[in-house]
Amino acid sequence: MSTDITIAAVGDFLMKYRIIGTAKAGDKRYSFDEIFEPVASYLRDADLTIGNLETTFSGSEIGYSVSKRSPKTGWPLFNCPDSFASTLKKLGFDVLTTANNHCMDCGISGLKRTLKVLDSKGLSHTGTYLTHKDSQQFLIKNVKGIKIGILSYTKTTNRIPVPSDQTWSVNRIQPSKIIADIRRLKAKSVDLVIVCMHFGREYSKYPNEEQKKYFRLLFKHGADIILGAHSHVIQPSLFYESKDVNGIKKKRYASFSLGNFISTRLYGNDHTLTGLINRLHIRKHDDGRVQIMSADFIPTWVRRIKVGGRTAFRVVPLLSTVEKQATRTGGESERMSKMVQHLKRHIPRYQNHSDFKIL
Repeated sequence: MSTDITIAAVGDFLMKYRIIGTAKAGDKRYSFDEIFEPVASYLRDADLTIGNLETTFSGSEIGYSVSKRSPKTGWPLFNCPDSFASTLKKLGFDVLTTANNHCMDCGISGLKRTLKVLDSKGLSHTGTYLTHKDSQQFLIKNVKGIKIGILSYTKTTNRIPVPSDQTWSVNRIQPSKIIADIRRLKAKSVDLVIVCMHFGREYSKYPNEEQKKYFRLLFKHGADIILGAHSHVIQPSLFYESKDVNGIKKKRYASFSLGNFISTRLYGNDHTLTGLINRLHIRKHDDGRVQIMSADFIPTWVRRIKVGGRTAFRVVPLLSTVEKQATRTGGESERMSKMVQHLKRHIPRYQNHSDFKIL
C-alpha cells in the first residue's frame, strides 16, 4: 500500500522590531501566537513543516524593541524574544533552516544561543551548528516511513565574519560541499533530498543566472526539492524532469523564492508583505519509488490592523481574505486584489498553469 504525505514550506521570518513591539504582553513578556492564527491550520495540517528562521534568539540583554544596525554596513541586526520559538512549535513547525545572511547578526554567541533555544523547544534545525561534531551530522526526518534529508546553505553572513576556528558553524554555498553533502545523504538511504538555498538578488521577482545555475547543478547531483529564500519577494516555481549523475530520471521540484512569511512593508513594496505556504504532496509507492505528485500554494499577506486601540500584525490567507472583501474598493483591499492577480500569473511563470493549484 502506498504512503502519502504533505510537506509545507514557508519563506523568511523577518521579525522586525515593530512586529516584536506589538507582541509585548507585559513586563518582559511577549506573545506571538495571534499573529499567525489565521494561517495556523495550513501549517499544522502538514506532515512536515519547514520555515526559514531569519532572526536570532540572542537574549534580552541585547534588546528587541529598537532597530539596530551594523556600524560597518548599515544593515539591520535581528534579535527576537525566545517566546517566538514557542509560537513556532505551537504552529506545527518541525524544521527551521538557520543558514542565512542574518544568522551572525549577534555574533557567534548569538548563533549558538539561537540553536540552544530551538533545541529547548524541540525544534529541529539545520544550516548552522553548535559544535564541529554537529556540523558533520545530517538532519533526516522519518515521516510515516519516508526518510527525508534536509540541507541548508547561505551565500553570505552580511560581512560579519565567522570565527576562523569555527567556520564549520555556518554552511556556506560552495558547490563542492553541497554536492558532497547530497552524496553522503543519499548513502544513508534517504527517500527525498531537500536543499534550502539562501541567496539571489533582494527584491527581484525573478531568479538570476546564479540561482538558475545552482538549481540545475543540484538537480544533476540528486536533489529532489530545492527551496529558495532571501529575495523577500515571491519568485516562480517549477517542476523539472531530469536525469541525475546516477542515471535516475524523475520529476523534481524547485521554488526559487517563497517570499516573506512575516515582515513589515519594506521600501513601500507590497510584494514584501506577500509569502507562500507551499505544500508538496509526496507519495511512496509499494515498490519504494518516491514521487512528488503535485504542488499547491496558499499565498499569505501581512496585515497591519488595530486591536483594542493598539497596532497588531496578522498573517492572513490572501485569496480568502480578498474574497471576503470583494465589495470593498480602494486601500488595502485593492492592493491585495492586485497581488492575487499577479501571483496567478507569476508563480507558474516557467510552467503550465495546470501543474499548480493556488488556494
